[in-house]
Amino acid sequence: MEASGIVKKRVALVDPDKVGASLRAIVMIKTGTHSADWIREFQTVLSTLPEVVGAHGMTGDLDYILSVRLANMPGYDDFYKRLTLRISVSDMSASLVMEDIKDTTVVLL
Repeated sequence: MEASGIVKKRVALVDPDKVGASLRAIVMIKTGTHSADWIREFQTVLSTLPEVVGAHGMTGDLDYILSVRLANMPGYDDFYKRLTLRISVSDMSASLVMEDIKDTTVVLL
């Protein structure tokens, strides 16, 4: 499956609590623009923020959802400030995950 490109990469799954990243924030973003330049800049900014473990373009009311791993609330505040200083958004809010009921990377074949 690796030779055919089905398996893209092998990774280790790390326990977030043991590496100081026990807080997961789901960050919801609306942008005022959808220009190619803004999207390129957004992707560049996200690539420099290791806390972002998932980023998804959305249909519907939201433009993007980020999954962000942090140590604590001050860590989220720091992340928020660093992101919003580098990229303009029209609205950004977050929900904090209280419990992971299902969290997997498995894709059924």
